[in-house]
Amino acid sequence: IPLIGVETTLVKLGLAAGGELQVPPSTAVAGWYTGSPRPGAIGSAVIAGHVDSMTGPGIFYRLSELRAGDRVYVRRADGTTVEFRVNAVETYRKDYFPTAAVYGPAPDPELRLITCGGTFDYATGHYLSNTVVYATEVG
Repeated sequence: IPLIGVETTLVKLGLAAGGELQVPPSTAVAGWYTGSPRPGAIGSAVIAGHVDSMTGPGIFYRLSELRAGDRVYVRRADGTTVEFRVNAVETYRKDYFPTAAVYGPAPDPELRLITCGGTFDYATGHYLSNTVVYATEVG
């Protein structure tokens, strides 16, 4: 994501024991959720990354700065690159997360970028919200 200085390899993510999306093992990489389509395939491909940690910014620290029209590029395993255009950037409280809108079917190749956001709850050590970038393949 050139606009915000993100360049990373993607690790594979599944579901954690509680059924929620796994998080990448490091704040320096993002991960593709293997339960979603591959980026560029029909449907909503999901990529997640950390916003920060106790030691500093994470790979998606500036994700909330993206705006409609910005570009995101994903290099696939076969060496080809898929270009996406941001449609919207939304922040949702975790207890009202729109699971169907984020993970549900889509008629075209789409991309969802997810990180934590909103207010940090020092009592629990977690953010109260998630930032989601919605993007559609260009071309």
